[in-house]
Amino acid sequence: MLKIRVATLTFTAGLEEKNAPKTVAVIRTMLPLRSKIVHCRWSGESTWIPMGDKKLGLDFENHTSHPAPGMLLLYPGGISETELLFPYGSTLFASKVGQLAGNHFATITQGQEQLPEIGRLTLWEGAQEIVIEEVR
Repeated sequence: MLKIRVATLTFTAGLEEKNAPKTVAVIRTMLPLRSKIVHCRWSGESTWIPMGDKKLGLDFENHTSHPAPGMLLLYPGGISETELLFPYGSTLFASKVGQLAGNHFATITQGQEQLPEIGRLTLWEGAQEIVIEEVR
């Protein structure tokens, strides 16, 4: 399980170990992850953690362009920069170069009712602190 804190909001997410084992393994090497999360208007109702040209050694695995709210995606880079996508509403994953697909590695299991607040915070108040850590 993952514990995710965005500003004052707390979420729990289950890892998609059966469907995305390689992506989950890479995510685990990045934990605890402390960063900033920002709004991503390209993709609709979603937020993201930009990771620039970080190389993860991943291919596509359990990937989608149409994540439901609370489905966390890791885009391994390629035609756009590496990023972690955190959708809070209707999302079509894209960048300025067009539609993308990211690896679905975790799903919010507790705190779904708070997802719209992530959008409000990042859109109207700017970048927010995010911490993602694994809890057992």
